[in-house]
Amino acid sequence: MHAVSPKAFLAIGTMAVLAACGGTANNSSGTSSSGSTQSVDLKIMVGGLNKQIYLPNMLAKQLGYFDAEKINITLIDEGSGQGSELEVLAGNVDAGSGAYSHPVELNAQGKKIETICQFGIAPGEAEMVATKKAGSIKSAADLKGKNLGVTDIGSGTHTLTMALLGKQGVSADQAHYVAVGAGDTFIAAIKNGTIDAGMTTEPTITRLLQSGDAKVLIDLRTPESTRAALGGDYPFIGIFARNDWVSSHQDVAQRLVNVYVKTLKWMKAHTASDIAAKMPADYLVPSKDLYIQALQNQLSIFGTDCKMPSAGPQTVLSIEQNYVSSFKGKSANLSDTYTNKFASNAS
Repeated sequence: MHAVSPKAFLAIGTMAVLAACGGTANNSSGTSSSGSTQSVDLKIMVGGLNKQIYLPNMLAKQLGYFDAEKINITLIDEGSGQGSELEVLAGNVDAGSGAYSHPVELNAQGKKIETICQFGIAPGEAEMVATKKAGSIKSAADLKGKNLGVTDIGSGTHTLTMALLGKQGVSADQAHYVAVGAGDTFIAAIKNGTIDAGMTTEPTITRLLQSGDAKVLIDLRTPESTRAALGGDYPFIGIFARNDWVSSHQDVAQRLVNVYVKTLKWMKAHTASDIAAKMPADYLVPSKDLYIQALQNQLSIFGTDCKMPSAGPQTVLSIEQNYVSSFKGKSANLSDTYTNKFASNAS
């Protein structure tokens, strides 16, 4: 079991023979005719493995929970959830880890992927403003006409940014969006003035605060602050897969959700320091102490049972319809975009 980079994934992609229904699971049910559980190979593309909002993916691997469910996991690192959804749709990976807004947006296009585990019940993001611009940018309304950083165009951070602007009466086309990724590339963009402000995650937020290069303009690192900023619960990161894959791999989907429910319960019972101690050393950038502090700031964004917050889907849909220009006049069948079935049956 190992994580691979997108480049490495692409290099091996042409060698893989993928099932016509999408994905790479080596057994459609994962159960033999005698009823015993068989090992399956699964590929999950994650929109930034070392971002703390995606932490349950690597933590589950480190805790051995994939092994316990006889899942031979390959976690593939991708710069944003946007890339993950496209690879899931193409059938190049079995599942993706990204924002719930992706299944909603795709559903409106007649493309069906569904979230089977919602582990991020709030974004765990913050709109950061460069310190040298903080004097003139004091609210989302002041972002009008500014260069705003997002992980990628069409990403969950892009959607969130448009929502924050829209809530202040600023239309999406009244700002300039720049794809700057996260971590070092986001920090560089703040420092060199490529962006005036931008949406990013931990531990990038705490790194910028400690260096003094940026300040928090709008905080989405707790469910409470998210409700205040967006007007309701906003489910963010989870695990999604094509609806037809889920339908034909129900045993595997259940085992996958079991992994994440166990992981979330373990997180709930342990401290940020305990969690950091389980993560790979190269994730603890620039230091273990900073990583722990950053995680403490947002531990409340993680749910405990993989279930979708009851009002969350409608909040996401309303934000899409009201503030995302490409979604104007569209709708989505929310019942096709997520399921609590596997979370309810998790063991």
